[in-house]
Amino acid sequence: MLQLGDRAPAFTLYNQNNEKWRLTDQRTSRVALFFYPRANTSGCTEQAVGLRDLLPKISGVALVGISADSPEKQAAWAEKHRLGFPLLSDPEHKVARKYFVFGPKKLYGRDYEGITRSLFLISPSGRIEGTWVKVSPKATPVELLSALEKINE
Repeated sequence: MLQLGDRAPAFTLYNQNNEKWRLTDQRTSRVALFFYPRANTSGCTEQAVGLRDLLPKISGVALVGISADSPEKQAAWAEKHRLGFPLLSDPEHKVARKYFVFGPKKLYGRDYEGITRSLFLISPSGRIEGTWVKVSPKATPVELLSALEKINE
């Protein structure tokens, strides 16, 4: 489990436009990195739209989402909901594993492995400033805004 002050694991993934996106390229701003189980589902849409609506209040923060969905599925979802931030494809769950948010889950009595809805706030120096694992879709934007307000006090 990642702790406050830990170095955020570096990674490179493809975004919804099939372009490489590197965490190390974001060192000029904070990064709000959120993991979601599946694009275009009700909970994930609530989470992403809530974060999208927060964008005017968090200028200077790079918002980015990660799921196992393909870049094509991410692109369709981003267009449908006008999500103005990168959505990254992690089909083999390599990054989710680095952030300790992939593992056993249970839904409707069925056991399976998947991504746990999570949020990480990463400083410009690449350190973890906030972690929220098993965060609810509705709470994700609230938690992010609250953390940023505390940092900026």
